[in-house]
Amino acid sequence: KGVMLTHKGLVTSVAQQVDGENPNLYMHEKDVILCVLPLFHIYSLNSVLLCGLRVGATVLLMQKFEIVSLMENVQKYKVTIAPFVPPIVLAMAKSPEVDKYDLSSIRTVMSGAAPMGKELEDTLRAKLPIAKLGQGYGMTEAGPVLAMCLAFAKEPFEIKSGACGTVVRNAEMKIVDPETGFSLPRNQPGEICIRGNQIMKGYVNDPEATERTIDKQGWLHTGDIGYIDDDDELFIVDRLKELIKYKGFQVAPAELEAMLIAHPHISDAAVIPMKDEAAGEVPVAFVVRSNGSNITEDEIKQYISKQVIFYKRINRVFFTDTIPKAPSGKILRKDLRARLAAGVPNQ
Repeated sequence: KGVMLTHKGLVTSVAQQVDGENPNLYMHEKDVILCVLPLFHIYSLNSVLLCGLRVGATVLLMQKFEIVSLMENVQKYKVTIAPFVPPIVLAMAKSPEVDKYDLSSIRTVMSGAAPMGKELEDTLRAKLPIAKLGQGYGMTEAGPVLAMCLAFAKEPFEIKSGACGTVVRNAEMKIVDPETGFSLPRNQPGEICIRGNQIMKGYVNDPEATERTIDKQGWLHTGDIGYIDDDDELFIVDRLKELIKYKGFQVAPAELEAMLIAHPHISDAAVIPMKDEAAGEVPVAFVVRSNGSNITEDEIKQYISKQVIFYKRINRVFFTDTIPKAPSGKILRKDLRARLAAGVPNQ
């Protein structure tokens, strides 16, 4: 996507994160920051490299993600800040290799680029009990950071599992009804909108897309569904366009995925819609079994059914070797939809 980010916007975003007496993202010159994410991804470029350079920290570059190599580097170079994405968090939470290394130097684990469920967050917290763990929320068009976990601040606050923190400084956020555009009250899910000097100038050579994304009042419409609670903390539900429509009810794939990967016999999972004549769409799951597991489709469906209301129940389970993902960690749902449409979901 051709997103036009200005120098002013990038500098504003870095300042929103690491500047001030009590910055939202506390980094200093003695920190060693792990950079395992690709630098063509805005999270890595902005919140890792540029923020690290701004405070004079050491930035440790890895050519690619490999779980053992990552842990060896953390132990050897005494990494203090570990910016991750959910697939890396998942790998660390599920890998028995983690217990073989000294990772006690890590004081902060950041996760972004895709939602991380409460169950996964709690699992990693048990593996790294000393580290502050939390999520940020961003998108390229927003410059990129919209919200930052207050556990990362110089004077940290206790946070709720699954929260993405509060809106960054010198920016405004609101939640709106995606149908009417009207602002919604606290604790009610709707589309997340952001306004501030850090947001994009627009899309390259696409004024129509720019106009659809940034309204006349300067609000950038993210296309993400979330809500703000009574403590000003933001929670992400899912992408607006990825919600599954079951008989008029909306089902968030991320909610079901978090439940699935919390199961000890499941190493990874993704949920997408499947067309259904009666319901319109039904949720179906692609599941990667843990090594040595023979968990069945019926066992997985029963496991989910015990935790959710009727319209969120999984209709089918397809077993696969891997879940396709982009370098940023986002699930490539279009690849799974193509496999489903081609009639070869089990690959």
